[in-house]
Formats: sequence, C-alpha cells, structure tokens
Amino acid sequence: MQKGILLVLLTALVSGFSIFINYYAVKGMNPFALTTLKNSIVALALLVSVLVLERSQLYKMFEKRVFAKLLAIGFVGGSIPFLLFFYALSLLKSPATAGFIHKTLFLWATIFAIIMLKEKIGSRFVLGAMMLLAGNYLFFTPKHVNLFAEALVLIATTFWALENVIAKNALKELSGTQVAFARMLFGSAFMMAALVLFIPQGLQAALSLTMPQLSWVLITSALLFLYVFTYYNGLKYVPVHIATSILLLAQPITATLSFYFLGKALSFEKALGLFLIVCGVVLIVGITYVFSAIKRKVPIWAQIRA
Repeated sequence: MQKGILLVLLTALVSGFSIFINYYAVKGMNPFALTTLKNSIVALALLVSVLVLERSQLYKMFEKRVFAKLLAIGFVGGSIPFLLFFYALSLLKSPATAGFIHKTLFLWATIFAIIMLKEKIGSRFVLGAMMLLAGNYLFFTPKHVNLFAEALVLIATTFWALENVIAKNALKELSGTQVAFARMLFGSAFMMAALVLFIPQGLQAALSLTMPQLSWVLITSALLFLYVFTYYNGLKYVPVHIATSILLLAQPITATLSFYFLGKALSFEKALGLFLIVCGVVLIVGITYVFSAIKRKVPIWAQIRA
C-alpha cells in the first residue's frame, strides 16, 4: 500500500500546483471549453501511454462487464459533475462555499466505500476526518450565498465521490492508466456532446482560441495528465477513504504558492485550518508511512500500523 500512498501524495502535490496555475488559465476563457479541451488532450496522451506500456492488456477494457464500468466512470466522474460545478460557480459571487463543499468529497467517498466496497475505518480515521472538516471550514469560512448553486456543487461532489468507488472496483481488473484513459475519453466525449447540444457558445469558444490561450490549455492539460495518471495508479493500492483524504493536502500547497509568488498572507484562521488539514492527513495515512517516505527505517515509537 505504501507505493499507492506515495503516488496519491504526488497527486496532491500536482493538484496544489494545478489549482494555482488554473487561477490564471481560466481568465478570459470559457470554462466549459477549457475543461472539454483539457480532457480530450489528456485522453489522447493516456491512449498513447496505454498503447506503449500496456498494449497486450488493452483487450481487457472491452470486456462487456468491465466496459460498462468504464462508461459509468466517464459519465459519473468525467462529465456531469464538471458541467454542474462550473455552472454553479457562474452563479456564485464567492467561491468559498463551493470550495468548502467540494473539499468534503472525502467524506462522501468514505460513506460510499463503506457501503459499496465494505471498507473498514477505525477511530484514527474518524479523528483525522474531524480535523480535516474543521480545517476545511476554517480555511474557506463558507457563507450561505445561493442555495441552488450550493446544491449543484454538492451534487457534483457526490458524483465525483461515487466515481472513486466505481473506479476502485474497476481497478481490480485494470491498471490505473487504463481506468484514467477511459475516464478522460468517455468524459470528454460526453462533455463534447453536451457542448454541441446545450452549450454551443462553449463549442465556439473551443474552436476560436488564441495562441496564449492554447498555451494555457497545454500547460493545464499536462498537469491534469499527471494528476489522473498518479491518482488512479495510486488508488489501485490504497483504500478509497485514505486516497481521497490525502488529496486535501493540495490546499496547503496552493496556499504556500500563493503566499510565495503573490504575497497573499494567511489569516490566523486560515493558517490554523491548513495546519489541521496537514495533521488530519498525517493521522489518517499513518505516521509510519510519513516517516518511511523520508527514511527506510522508522523509530519503534513511530511504528503505527496503517
């Protein structure tokens, strides 16, 4: 499981940088067009990866039972929630509440994992989860703005949480790269269909990009490729409730980048929130794994079974 945890930790690092860079990328661009283009580019890159690294295993993806799971992953995780989430953001004056709701994904994923995958959680996870929720609340300080928009964000978040469980099930038979490819391929196909049928202005925006905008698309696509490649390959070896909890480390990373490059100082409440998030993840992952990422041998007092 240690290999999987290290991969998901890398995912959180990539996510932290991605959130920071996307802040600039989305300016002046249609979010639906940007997301659809990124998904499509990453799907092509993952196709190349599968053909080069796992061509002999490609047939597994087309087995009837497995193919149905992959379609579900693309539909549930790669298309609908993106459309709902970005539409909700367009209705909100402040992203704080949306950010808070989205970061509760680990909680819904855990509930789904307990029910559908029979994952077991212990008291350490419960305490860590409480720290994550408290830290998340302090960092975002959500305020009620628009009940309808907030409901859309919650629905999108639960869709992404459900996707993690479906993907974990599919990973019993497929590699993480194959699952990531299917997620991006079918997700981008569903989103492209949505653009054509319901959001023609998004399709028009995707076809009329300037060179600077195209550069941002390629940069963010590269980060998205690293995100899905590391996450799904890590999820193969890590329980859903642990993997989704680790992803919250992206927030402290983004905050650090914002402080260093933009000079955005943190209030005491936000700093405390980030501290609780880090402590919560360390508690959930297990002290052993944190130390062993730095040293091969861990002191006896730190050897807590994960």
